[in-house]
Amino acid sequence: MNKRHLYKSRLLTASLVFAGLSGLAQGGEREELEALRQTTQGLIQLLVQQGFLTQDKADQLLRQAAQKAAPATPAAAASAPEPAVVRVPYVPETVRKQIADQVREDVTAQARAERWGDANAIPEWVDRLKFEGDIRVGSQNDFFSKSNSSVAFFQANGQNISNTTEDRSRLRLRARLGVNARVNPELSAGLRLTTGSASDPVSTSQTLGTTGSKYSFALDRAFLRYHDEVERPWLTAHAGRMASPWFGTDLLWNENLAFEGLAVHLDPAAKSNAVWRPYLTLGAFPIQDIETSQNVRASSKWLYAAQTGLEWIRDNKARAKLGLAYYSFENVSGQRNSAASPNAYDKTVPDFRQKGNTLFDINATPSAGNERWALASDFRLLNITGALDFNVNDPVHLIVTGDYVENIGYDRAKVLARTGQDLRPQTSGHLARVAVGMPAMLLRHDWQLSLTYRYLEADAVLDAYTDADFHLGGTNNKGYILGLLYGLGRNTWVSTRWLSSNEISGAPLSINSLQVYLNARF
Repeated sequence: MNKRHLYKSRLLTASLVFAGLSGLAQGGEREELEALRQTTQGLIQLLVQQGFLTQDKADQLLRQAAQKAAPATPAAAASAPEPAVVRVPYVPETVRKQIADQVREDVTAQARAERWGDANAIPEWVDRLKFEGDIRVGSQNDFFSKSNSSVAFFQANGQNISNTTEDRSRLRLRARLGVNARVNPELSAGLRLTTGSASDPVSTSQTLGTTGSKYSFALDRAFLRYHDEVERPWLTAHAGRMASPWFGTDLLWNENLAFEGLAVHLDPAAKSNAVWRPYLTLGAFPIQDIETSQNVRASSKWLYAAQTGLEWIRDNKARAKLGLAYYSFENVSGQRNSAASPNAYDKTVPDFRQKGNTLFDINATPSAGNERWALASDFRLLNITGALDFNVNDPVHLIVTGDYVENIGYDRAKVLARTGQDLRPQTSGHLARVAVGMPAMLLRHDWQLSLTYRYLEADAVLDAYTDADFHLGGTNNKGYILGLLYGLGRNTWVSTRWLSSNEISGAPLSINSLQVYLNARF
């Protein structure tokens, strides 16, 4: 039974009870029951107004109640048996009024919420859903220097990059569709589907040319969000698979990366006009769940993180934000197997990598062609990020962003023991970006120009989660990015980027990429 029928039944029941009581009453209760009769008539009229009953049906209901209450003919009364005495509990006037008022308020509130009087109204639950999505179609052209080394460059799971000298052109597509549902005033839920490989956490692009095969569509977001605007506006919590909760850049975190776990954001100045706004974000995220057993000695991999910072909002002309973060990756470095247990630590090998981090073979006895490559370094990252946004000539903004990271978890002695090489630490990275134009592409003729410089050493961050486009992903690279955005219409724009990069250390690898995409957001 739906809510409308529930309230209809409630009103009908109340009306019939009142009508029945009026037929059974006698003697000294006449005056009270006259008021009760008026209440019954009022409730039946409310049913007519709300569209539950036609006027004809209402009149019929009242006539039936009157007929039941009317005295019998003299002949029938003489032959009828003596009726049993019916005792009707006394219902005080205040109680009758409370019942009538409560039913009336419940039905009226429900009628407004569900728009019963509007025959063309959309169901109430539809208003609690918000859909969003985007589609991007375009080309990517990768140009390799002829002087690049053909020496193996290790990528995901120790596989080599098959091509370092031959240029490549391809058409690419990305499609994303998300829905946010308001469960109640404090709780909402989010889901998002996206193209891309289900085993690649940092790329949502699909290369065209699959001989007609259909594309996969994977669940990329699935989370619950708690935020009480009234009682606790300073608290926001996410649980599940969510977007990045961190203030930062793609120096550390690819824009497509999802975080699985729990994140809590504290904003003490929420719903205030404070110029200075401190914040704190805490998170715990399982990276790889591993069931330990007698034959599996590896431990589950986790990320524990905290970020604190300050946002300054003077007016609509200028704002700034600063964030200081600590990211602690647990159990991500490799452990060597022993001759007695040749596979005990196989799961310390990462499920996904790009390229750049220092590796070592965890086999107890090295075997060419059968290597198990794992990370040689531990990762404890200190990260500081800042951004300045100036509204120089509305709507034109000047946005300056800086990012610096240092891996303080790198232990030279441990790396020497694991790799057999005394390697110079390469543990820092930085990024600087300047953008001029509109902060977001919303309307026709909106535009933005940007210039970015990146420098990211081999073990500064986990190569799995950084930008997947620059240098075709990973660490141990440096170079610049030129970008241009131009609005073609409402929520429609073209984006062009030129990415130029070189290897910082080791064998030479130079890659230039040109990306041109048509974007539509809905």
